[in-house]
Amino acid sequence: MAKQVLAENSTLRSSPLAHLGTKMEQGAVRGDRGVAVREIAFTTQIGLRAEPGSAAHGALASAVGGALPAGVGEVAGSVEGTSVLWLGPDEFLAVAPEGTELYPDLVAALGDEPGQVIDLSANRTVIELSGPMARDVLEKGCAADLHPRNFTPGTAINTVLGPVPLLLWRTGEATFRLLPRASFADYTARWLLDAMTEYLSPEVD
Repeated sequence: MAKQVLAENSTLRSSPLAHLGTKMEQGAVRGDRGVAVREIAFTTQIGLRAEPGSAAHGALASAVGGALPAGVGEVAGSVEGTSVLWLGPDEFLAVAPEGTELYPDLVAALGDEPGQVIDLSANRTVIELSGPMARDVLEKGCAADLHPRNFTPGTAINTVLGPVPLLLWRTGEATFRLLPRASFADYTARWLLDAMTEYLSPEVD
């Protein structure tokens, strides 16, 4: 009976940007000046707190695959599997594909050690911006230096896009993932779509 209820609930749930799915598809720009935006919904996101060098830190590192990032901008793990983003000296965010059961294993790994494991999966959504002009779109509203020599693939930072605070994660040469709070997702997606419209027209010399 419990499995049936869970299955029914999963068909009723709606992601923060489900209502903009068609609009995001139609807003994609093709070609050399291409850029596209989509939501990666229902990712597993687990907040972790542990002091570096502590037993808790080591236990959580082992539970997520062997490492936690050590400094600003660092990301451990893989985009396809479980990634861990650095948020602060003792604070991290584990991100994994939908359905990944991280929470029970992390809670068990932490045990009674001082630290924290919190399921934050409903706190943020993931918006992926990709294409040759993706960085140009972001630079219209982000003050951080996004040049590849500084913001390389596999880097994630806390920043703002326009007025929205978010996590910005470069997952590839021309691919970025934005993690705004769910309540800011609609604004962020519409901001991106508006910024993308410039590239629908040929470049003016």
